[in-house]
Order: sequence, then C-alpha cells, then structure tokens
Amino acid sequence: MTRPDFIFMLTRHDRTVENAADLLETARMAGIRHIGFKDIGLPFAALQALASAIRQAGAKVYLEVVSLDRDSELRSVQAGIALGVDYLLGGTHVDDALRLLEGTTIRYYPFPGQISGHPSILEGTENAIVRSAVDLASRPGVHGLDLLAYRFAGDVPGLMRQVCAAVAGKPVIVAGSLDRAERIRATAAAGAAGFTVGTALLDGAFPTLPDLARQIAYVQTIVQQL
Repeated sequence: MTRPDFIFMLTRHDRTVENAADLLETARMAGIRHIGFKDIGLPFAALQALASAIRQAGAKVYLEVVSLDRDSELRSVQAGIALGVDYLLGGTHVDDALRLLEGTTIRYYPFPGQISGHPSILEGTENAIVRSAVDLASRPGVHGLDLLAYRFAGDVPGLMRQVCAAVAGKPVIVAGSLDRAERIRATAAAGAAGFTVGTALLDGAFPTLPDLARQIAYVQTIVQQL
C-alpha cells in the first residue's frame, strides 16, 4: 500500500476560514507539504497572500473549487491561474476549465459524478460515477480526479476501489468528511493518491486533544502507520 498524501485544507464547511494565515503557521511547524483552501470565504487579495505564504512554507498549493454555477466556477479557475496554484481540485465544467488551463502548469483534478449543494454532495449510482471518472480521466489536461467519496450515500469503500481501479494511471484524491481514522485507512486501501482534511481537524474530531497541532499529529501518525 502506497501512503497517500495528507492535504491539509484551511477550510471549514467548504469555505476558507478567516484565520487561515494563523493556522498555516501550525501546519508549517508540523511539516505539512500539501496545503489548500477553497475558492470562497476570503477575498482574492487574502488568497494571494495565503498562496504566497504556503509556497514560502515549502508546501504545494491546492485550490479546491466548490462554486455551484458555471460562471462562478470559471472565475474560480481564473483565480487559481492568477494565484499560480500547483493543483486545482474540483469543479464540474471540465471542457470550459480545460480551455482556460491550457498552457499552464497547473495539475487539474475535477469532480467525477453529479455534484450538488453546499457543502457538496456526490449523487448518482456507483456505475454512473465510475463512468464519469473514466470519461474525465481520458481527457488530455485532466491529471487526476477529486472524488467526494464520503459525500456519497452508498458503499463508499467499494466506490473508491472501483474509481481508483478504473482510472489506473491517473491519481485520485479523496475529499470531504474524512473525519475518522478508519476512513483514512479505507481511502489508502482503495488506492487513493491523497486525501484532504479540513473541518475535522479544525473541529477537533479526532480522538486526541482538540488543538490543531495535536489533531494534525494524529492524522500524520495514521498515515505513517499505513
């Protein structure tokens, strides 16, 4: 089993938190090398400063798009380009996004399946989600997938295994509601290349002291034991 990347999201309930810059210092001290935020919650100037600080901390910069309509999503893609992020996660208007991303070095991981609501929910059957994943992964310019596995009301471990196997060669990041150790272990066992955690860490969901440093250390220990 390959250890997945632990991507710390400076977010709560699919929004970048106001004190993201302060939380970033804790993540830097913990040695996290994959740090992200959402396209909503802070003004663009604050996101610019945040992206710059993440880079200065020696980490890769991730932007996850959770906008619900096409125009908002494409504005978010353009913001990601302007911010110079390393990874753009999420979004569903893939053809439009690919046109904007052409010529950039950004790694693009859209959402497979049907996405609705905020926080985002993954809808549809397992077969439909897998077909969507295969279709997206086949497109030039799509470097991987952002799978909202634990926002799916079905056999989540089975879905993760099916998607990872179906798009072998393209990495899958699992995002959303990874709030307990067994979900992180199941994500790794399914073959995911990475996973994001935000709200659970900030809310002290893991069984250790609720401060962020201890919560991060707990997740890092889980990953190290895989």
